[in-house]
Amino acid sequence: MKVLSEIFFDDKSTTNIKFGSLPLNRSLDELLDSGILLVKKPRGPTSHQLTAWIREILGIKKIGHGGTLDPMATGLLTILCGRATRLTDIILKGDKRYISVIRFGKDIELTDVEEILKNLSGEIYNVPPKESAVKVQVRTRIIKSLKLIDYDQSARIAAIEISCVAGTYIRTLTRDIGLLLNTSCEMLELHRDQTSIFDETMACDMHQLKDAIFLWKEHNDERGLIKLLTPIESILGEIPSITVKDGAVAAMTHGAPLAKPGIISSSSEFKSGSIIVIKSLKGEAVALAETLVDFDKLMSMKNGHVAIAKSVLMPTGIYPQNWSKQN
Repeated sequence: MKVLSEIFFDDKSTTNIKFGSLPLNRSLDELLDSGILLVKKPRGPTSHQLTAWIREILGIKKIGHGGTLDPMATGLLTILCGRATRLTDIILKGDKRYISVIRFGKDIELTDVEEILKNLSGEIYNVPPKESAVKVQVRTRIIKSLKLIDYDQSARIAAIEISCVAGTYIRTLTRDIGLLLNTSCEMLELHRDQTSIFDETMACDMHQLKDAIFLWKEHNDERGLIKLLTPIESILGEIPSITVKDGAVAAMTHGAPLAKPGIISSSSEFKSGSIIVIKSLKGEAVALAETLVDFDKLMSMKNGHVAIAKSVLMPTGIYPQNWSKQN
């Protein structure tokens, strides 16, 4: 993870412990209103079907997923609850990693497979396969690495690890591997084990989720379900941020622009027009905002507006409205 440097403008401000909370101390209701659930999708259902089932058993109205998996595919599916759906684009743009099991139409030497995988790393043309719901268009995608995990030459079956940017069609990549080897190439299995900063070691299977929900609903035991939900702040760590005073938190949840007097500290890397995270002193994500100035300008400002909220992530009423001075 990229570490962003932080510059302090006010090292004396404190936060009132009566309002808000540390992200890791959130209640179940708060996490269901704004949290991330990582599940291991089984083979069979579509991503939409699985998301709809989770919506029904959790009893929440607003839910979505970040990154569709085909029905035959398995692996990590990111479920966004409540206000977390406002981060869908961030999840979708994250890098992905897959394990694909493919079968060649004829005998292929190990050295030839290794050479083709090496040549396919980097920028490639990627066209949606016929099975995709996406409108056909040629586009380029970056394959960060292709690794041969195992190869059974007698069965003509290979297992490969694919690290790629978002939006890469693995079926198309499989077809291209076959074309370059002058044979057909069939994808037998596809498993996603990483999305953005999340990997499947952090995810639960559907049995674990069902058990946790049973304990919550039938025995009023929330602990298991709380452990499965992740605060939204976990996905925002690589985005430049500005930490603000309690009064500025309240102001921004009501749609007010961020003024310089309300700022405590800031990442040192952003330009005017950048998307940044506004955070409280407790580390809570308040909003995604667009900067009106670059960092160099911010350094010399005493007053004036610095950013405007584009997507408010914190509900109103968490912090009191004593925000005329943003302190």
